[in-house]
Amino acid sequence: MKIAVFGATGRVGSIVTNLCVKEGYKVNALVRDKEKAENLPPEVHIIHGQATEARDVEKTIKDCDIVFSALNTDKTYTLSTATPLIIQSMLSYGVNRIITIGTAGILNSQYEKGKYRFQSKESKRRSTFAAEEHAKAYQLLNKSTLDWVILCPTFLPDGASEGTARYEENHLPDNGKKITVTDTALFAFKELKAKEFHHTRVGLSY
Repeated sequence: MKIAVFGATGRVGSIVTNLCVKEGYKVNALVRDKEKAENLPPEVHIIHGQATEARDVEKTIKDCDIVFSALNTDKTYTLSTATPLIIQSMLSYGVNRIITIGTAGILNSQYEKGKYRFQSKESKRRSTFAAEEHAKAYQLLNKSTLDWVILCPTFLPDGASEGTARYEENHLPDNGKKITVTDTALFAFKELKAKEFHHTRVGLSY
C-alpha cells in the first residue's frame, strides 16, 4: 500500500508516518519545512511544497492508494484551502479513501440538537476559529463522493499510550476528557489498515 500523507511532521502525523514505514508501506509526504523533513524516516518520499498549492498536492497523491491528513489550522486558512485541492486531486487520480484528524468540536452536540459541540455549551474554548476550519473541511468531505473518515480526538496532550481509546460515531464518548497524541495516532494507523469506518466522524477519548 502506498499512502499520501499531509501533516507528516506534526504530532500525530509524524507517529503515523513512522508506523507506516515500519509496516512496510510506501509513503509520499508533503512537507513545507525542509528542516523538519529531516526527522522523517529515510524511506519516506518527501515532496517539498505547500498543501495550499494544487501542483504540490497532486504530486503527493499521484500513484497512492489512500490519503492520510493530519493538517491543522495554525491560525490560518490552510485546512479549508487544502481540503478541496486534496478532494479534487483524489478524484483525478482515482484515489477514493481518506482518513483525517479533526477535532472533537465538530462532533454533534449531545444536548443541543442541530449544533456542533463547538457551537454548544459543551465547548469551553473561547476561540472557535480552529473548529470552524475543521467544520469546513468536514462539510467539503461530506459533500464529496469519497470514502472519508474524520477522527476527532478531544483534548490532545503529548504523551505515551495510556490505554484503549473509547470511540463513538459522530459524538464524543460520555465523559471523554482527553486522549494522548500517541493513542490517537495508533487509532488512526489501525483505521488505515482495518477500514472499519466509512463516511463518518469518530469521537475519540479515554
